[in-house]
Order: sequence, then structure tokens, then C-alpha cells
Amino acid sequence: MGQSNSMRTLNRYIVLDYLVVFLASLGLITFVMTVGALVKAVDLMSRGISPMLIVKFFFLNIPYILSFSMPISTLFAALLLFGRLSMDSEISAVKSCGVSLWRLTAPLILLSVLFSAICVYINCEVSPAAKYANRELLRTAGVEAPINLLEEGRFISEFPGLMIYVGKKNGNVVKDVVAYELDKKGGIKRSVRAKRGDISADNTNRLLTVKLYDVRIEIPDTKDPYDVSKTTYVNAEYYPIKLDFNKVLKGKPTVMKRGQMKMGQLIDSIRNVDRDYSMLSAADQLIQKTRLIVEANQRISVAVGCFSFMLIGIPLGVKSHRKETSIGMVLSLAIVFAYYLFIVVAKSLANHPALHPNLILWIPLIVAQLFGLWMIKRSS
Repeated sequence: MGQSNSMRTLNRYIVLDYLVVFLASLGLITFVMTVGALVKAVDLMSRGISPMLIVKFFFLNIPYILSFSMPISTLFAALLLFGRLSMDSEISAVKSCGVSLWRLTAPLILLSVLFSAICVYINCEVSPAAKYANRELLRTAGVEAPINLLEEGRFISEFPGLMIYVGKKNGNVVKDVVAYELDKKGGIKRSVRAKRGDISADNTNRLLTVKLYDVRIEIPDTKDPYDVSKTTYVNAEYYPIKLDFNKVLKGKPTVMKRGQMKMGQLIDSIRNVDRDYSMLSAADQLIQKTRLIVEANQRISVAVGCFSFMLIGIPLGVKSHRKETSIGMVLSLAIVFAYYLFIVVAKSLANHPALHPNLILWIPLIVAQLFGLWMIKRSS
């Protein structure tokens, strides 16, 4: 009974100590990561937006930031706490009493599972809803950047009389553009395909101009539009498309982007790619499906990072033998940088379904878990 009480006391001491370091780290890291939101809030203030809207904009950014700051804080707190315990020889003292590192750290590993579950909820439900609410807030306030309306990888149908698709977008440069000019009944009166184009915004006249190059125009026959043999084909070096974004920014709610969909909506989009992108070829539909799958996997994998970072943070902290926070910070930054590099690589390969970029997201987590389990067993 005495040994059991001592073990509970020790576990309570470890968990409480960890939570103090974790919460302090979470507050600090979250604050640092809000710098971008603060800069945007100052910009909104300079445009005369009401203080209440600015405060709402700022707090709507917090869930997205937490989805990244929680895994980082989990790792940093583990490195810092066990580095201090190792330096003060407390780990050695506990081992001499017959308590293994497994038994000592079991409550923290379970705690990391809880953190991962919280992160899954934030990433799959809270953060997407907050990002969409923030976008709607900026749109209704009339301050959303017009160029953001042309999101790559989906058909944009908010503009009256037009449906436009952008395959790739890098700043003001777009590639693989498909545009359908519609009649009053919604039928296609002209389709335009271009290899590349440039976007420019005229804020005075509330116009967005897409200057297309290397263009192929298809004009169906007005009397028999379904007869392909009667379709007129025209090639052009240059073709401009003007979009009135004033009505879009002030009108009905905009279509959600991938990052603004809740997990249920994202899964529904994955299942119905052929329906939502019926105007695209089978190859392009596969690319859209891969992008959606990568988005879904990223949300879950980032959340699982809490568990993975705890497993690798504990033994690395024990091995560091340093009391200073600098070693913990350096190790945290190195591990986090390596992990988020895989995220960047996976997202950049989303246009190559054959490479299965969604699986790339899980490689560093599996490696971290296996390495962490091996090191904990070795340290025990």
C-alpha cells in the first residue's frame, strides 16, 4: 500500500510539473505565433474597421494557431522537464528505487493522447469553422483581398455569368485556367482554356482582370450546342476576362475552401469529386481528390504529433543532461522544423497522386514514435 501511495504521489508530482511547463510554453508559443494576426489587425485598424470586428478577427485566428502550438508545446515541455529531472539526478534516484522510466512516464504518455484528441477536434471542427468565419468577416467588411477569390483547384461560380477554374496559382500568376461564359439560363455560350495568365485588381472600379495567354476558345453552335462538329474553335495569344468582385464580396456567402471545410464536409468532397469536378478530366479529378486527402491527413497527423513528440521528447530530455532551457529550445526547433518540412513536401506533391503524398505526412511521426519507444526502453 505504501509503495502504491508513493507511486501516485510521484506521478502527481510529474504530471503537475509537466502541466505547469506545458501551459507556460503554450502561452508563449501561441503569443509568438499570433504576430501575423496582430500585423493584420493593425492593418484593418488603419482601414477604419471597427474595434469589435478587429477583436473578433484576432480571436478567430487562435484555433488555427493552437493546432500547431499544442504539439510544439508538448515537445518543448517534455524536453525541458526531463532535462531538469536528469540534471538534478531525480531520474537516477527514481530508477534506484525500482521504478522504470516506463512506469514514471505512463501518465504523461496518456496525457499526450488526450492532447492529441483535443487537437483532432480543433483541427477537424473548430479551426476550419473559425477560418471560414474569419473569411466571411473580412468579405462582409469589404477588406478581403480580391485575388484570394481565385483559389486554385476548384471551380469558382460566385461571379455572375461566369465559372472559372484555376489549376495552379503563385501570387498573381495562374496556370491551367478554364473559364466558362454562361448565358442567362446557365448554359455555356463560350469556353476558354489557357496555359497561363496574370491577375490584376482595380480596387477603384471593383474589377478583377485575368489576362490569359496561349488561349483556345470553343464556341458551341447556338442552335445545336451539343453537336461538337458544329463547335467553332479559335486560338488566341491573349484574352482578358474581367470579373466584378464588388457583388461577390458583399453578396451571398462564398464557397468554402479546402482548409475551411469541417472534416465531414471534407470527406464528402473526397467521395464526390466526380460530381463536384465533373467538367474536369479524370486526371485532374484525381489531383483534386489527392489535394483533399492530403488536407484531411494533415489535420490528423498534426494532432497525432502531440503523442509522437511526447514519446521522443521524454528520452531526449533525459539524455540531454542540461538544466538550461537553451538545449530544449534547440532540440524542439530542430524536431519541429524536420516534421513541418515533411508537411511542405507533401503539400507540394499534391499534384502528383502516384507519389501518395498523404503517406509522406506520417513518415516522421512513425519514425519519432519507434525511435522514442526504443529510447525509453533503453533508458529503462
